[in-house]
Amino acid sequence: MPEPLDAALTEVRALLLDPALTRAVAAGRRRGQRPTVVRAELRPVTLKAGPRLQIATSDGARPYTRNVAPGPEAAVAVDELLAEPFGNWHVETAEATLQLRVTKSGEAQVHRAATTRPAATPGGNDRAKEYLLDPGDPIFAEIGGSAAKRRQVDAFLRALAATLPDDLTGPLRVVDLGCGNAYLTFAAYRYLAGRGLDVELVGVDVREDQRRRNTELAQRLGWADKVSFVAGTIAEAVVDPAPDLVLALHACDTATDEALARAIRWEARWVLAAPCCHHDLAKQLRAQPTPAPYDLLTRQGILRERFADVLTDALRAGLLRVHGYRAEVVEFVDSQHTPRNLLIRARRSGAGDPREAEYRELVDQWRVTPRLETLLATDAAPTAQDLDAGISEDRSSS
Repeated sequence: MPEPLDAALTEVRALLLDPALTRAVAAGRRRGQRPTVVRAELRPVTLKAGPRLQIATSDGARPYTRNVAPGPEAAVAVDELLAEPFGNWHVETAEATLQLRVTKSGEAQVHRAATTRPAATPGGNDRAKEYLLDPGDPIFAEIGGSAAKRRQVDAFLRALAATLPDDLTGPLRVVDLGCGNAYLTFAAYRYLAGRGLDVELVGVDVREDQRRRNTELAQRLGWADKVSFVAGTIAEAVVDPAPDLVLALHACDTATDEALARAIRWEARWVLAAPCCHHDLAKQLRAQPTPAPYDLLTRQGILRERFADVLTDALRAGLLRVHGYRAEVVEFVDSQHTPRNLLIRARRSGAGDPREAEYRELVDQWRVTPRLETLLATDAAPTAQDLDAGISEDRSSS
């Protein structure tokens, strides 16, 4: 229920000046107004001169950090930030988490939750490893997940943080395709909302019982108005409006292709997909002779399977480039946590790739038909003539 904005900001002020403050983020903007900085982050630190409140701001071009002393100096700095027309505040203390969003009518939509995390030890230069989402975060008491799964999720979030621009503002529509138990769905919302973004996130899974379970979890966490779930296949589930960001963590075999195909059709601005098993091209490679002179690559079963993995993801990245994305394949988590540790990360640029003919040459040489190409065939995927013509165009390489 909306609340008076002045009263809500007074509550935020008290939390920002509370010694138990862990972290706070302000971002976004109110309707018809623009803050002088696009983002502000506050956290306690310990310097040689003693404890300080560190305030890091960004104007979209460069960051600026200052450390203010507790008491009157910190109060003045906090009041200056609260006077800025930020659209969102996210504040964490040892006892509570508060999320504030300014509505179009100028009221405050506030979500409060009690937490049990220990008070933060003010950071110095020799801090223990920081997590984007601490494995001890209270949300894991609700959503569960093994220690290995939590490490995978945190690593995925780090890749997400490296993908999104630091000065990102405004509403952000996110979809998690093949969300399963929704570990990533909830963690992504927690992280993105913590950045001060106005996030709406939809999780898609084929099982109706998972939809009901995850919806109940969202209600218990108090996020039901921002995190919702749809039962349906990755290829056909109704998601409207189209998302800005598409996530897919370990969607099996060609389910990853279905996730990438939907992202391309939606013209999503960002895509992060961590593939799982790669059976489709492996089966095609087994069914026909290996082109010369590459027989050594596929003669042994284990090498053929691993080569199929590499070929599959290389062709996926190539097709993303053909369809206007800057794409790369990176390792997002150490292999000791999961052998499926590659991530396809893509950002829409709208321009094709001058090396796109390489994709066609590779496909033709190995006589394979990638599932992603088949899925996109009905969406006017470029023909061989289009690809050849593209070489002569002066477009930037990814």
